[in-house]
Amino acid sequence: MEFAEFLSLLKARKSCRSFQPEPSLKPEEIKMIINAGLLAPNPLNQQPWSFIVITSDDIKKKLRQAGEKAKQMVLDKSGPGWVGGFSIDFMEEAPLVIAVLVDPRKGGLGDFFDQPLGSIQAGSACMQNMMLAATTLGFASLWFTFFDPAEVRSIVAVPDNLEIVGLLFIGKAAGEVPGSRRRAPVIYADSFGFDYDQG
Repeated sequence: MEFAEFLSLLKARKSCRSFQPEPSLKPEEIKMIINAGLLAPNPLNQQPWSFIVITSDDIKKKLRQAGEKAKQMVLDKSGPGWVGGFSIDFMEEAPLVIAVLVDPRKGGLGDFFDQPLGSIQAGSACMQNMMLAATTLGFASLWFTFFDPAEVRSIVAVPDNLEIVGLLFIGKAAGEVPGSRRRAPVIYADSFGFDYDQG
């Protein structure tokens, strides 16, 4: 693959918040997306992830309700006002939702150095791979974390020993998906605070 092709794929992946309810993803497409996630780097190759494939309208409705509760929690705690107008209709629109879970006990050797996030970092890389795979297959996606984990844990019966990396919504986009502006990178040379000459 040429670098230009790779960069084009990265740019094509956008956060979609409006989906067409049809078509549903085929089982082989779901498998391809999850298998792409399995190729993500992870500490000690412990592969801490597991997945819940959600297509039930009833479960999606309950997740939507959890999202509405999360919005209200933010507003009740004097969070940003825009949250009140943030539409989460997509939580019921998307034909597919995949909950990505990780086992914190499979995070490598970080616990010896007060770095307990190895499994979450692996799960994040897994999620990125899955989104890029979905893009390659012609689907839009959204990595969603705007929820109370306890609520989602209860809805989809996540065991107490696992953590939720996020919910991945996948489907055909309903219209053009806007891109997001990227800030210039902050890069230092050798040590923090020393300017790096970016040429």
